[in-house]
Amino acid sequence: MSTDGRSASDSTTASALESASFVRLVTKADGDGLAASGLVARALAARGTPFQVTVGRTVATRTERAQATTGGDGDLTLVVGSTDATNATRLDTDDRPATLAAVDHVRDLGETPDLVLALAGLVAAGVEPGAGESEWLIETARERGLVERRPGVAIPTADPVDGLAHSTRVSAPWSGDVDATHETLSDAIGADLEAETDRADDADASGTTLEHTDHRALGSVVALDAVSAEAATAAAAESIQRVLKPYATPDAPFETVGGYADVLEATAQTEPGTGAALAMGHDAREPALAVWREYGRRAHNALEAASTGRYDGLFVVGIDDGPVEAVAALSTAFRSPEPLVLAVGAGEAALATREGTLPPLEGVARDLESVLEGTGDATDQGVTYDVTASGRRGYLQYDPAVDETTIIETVREYQ
Repeated sequence: MSTDGRSASDSTTASALESASFVRLVTKADGDGLAASGLVARALAARGTPFQVTVGRTVATRTERAQATTGGDGDLTLVVGSTDATNATRLDTDDRPATLAAVDHVRDLGETPDLVLALAGLVAAGVEPGAGESEWLIETARERGLVERRPGVAIPTADPVDGLAHSTRVSAPWSGDVDATHETLSDAIGADLEAETDRADDADASGTTLEHTDHRALGSVVALDAVSAEAATAAAAESIQRVLKPYATPDAPFETVGGYADVLEATAQTEPGTGAALAMGHDAREPALAVWREYGRRAHNALEAASTGRYDGLFVVGIDDGPVEAVAALSTAFRSPEPLVLAVGAGEAALATREGTLPPLEGVARDLESVLEGTGDATDQGVTYDVTASGRRGYLQYDPAVDETTIIETVREYQ
């Protein structure tokens, strides 16, 4: 087993997991965190160890939940993601995807990790399958027939219209609009878009299956539309490459690894209970897809209606309603002329960057709270934050009364 990147405390964590009589998993609210908790939960279930999974959106929330747990000897509280809890064991580290740590611990327990779930978690964490420590994962999955590289686009459904219209890994003129996506594919590919589909009973499905579509032609249309969109920036050409030539997953709940990652991200941020059930291997495919569709629709609609502002090195996207993290990610990948994006909503904001790492969000949160106290606008809610292991995506949560200008000025001080 590769041990690259493993910390000195890993053996302690593995030992605690092996001897635990009950495990409370408190995980961060992203696809990497869901995948990691799901991998560990499946291993615990296989060993007959009782467990509970909860999701915390911020460091403060995870800390509160971890510290609130009580139990007898043999109980273990395991946290996925940053935490300030002193009575809990941390599964991962700040500079490595939680999914990789989970895979290591599952193997330490003598169990076999779900390779497709692990690969989806890594994609959600921004890791290309096969890169670095993940090389053995993709090679083993290929050898076992669990994944296969093919032309096309990384979407979760067999219906390309459904998959592309709601994907938050692609931004094109038709994104978020099923009818517009259907018309584009019909005109450009000339495929049989009225074929039977296993999602035919879903009101949002178009009735298209990839079996009746030329994957190569589909990828070409998506790539051309993404890079030639009026609002597209030079970054779009590189970003779209990450969703082309996907790893198909013939026996997994979703059609591709990248599509699986998209669903994990959507459920983690909007309906974490559904996402956790999915990651644990329960029959949650259809509810998860319903969450993903709504998440994608809202993200693209919010991006289209957003106000924008450009500063030196910072692009600000103001939205009235929608998932700020998806809007920040889409803007960074396809629309922002600056490397750092700040998406601001009501009571929450997200940051994403193409280059380097984010400004230190702990400092941003602390300074923002100080500003609010100085103006008399501080509330009991406070300011909380979270950041991914890659350091390229982050989240802030605060009182909705805080104005956008205050958020922007505080973030700019740390650029």
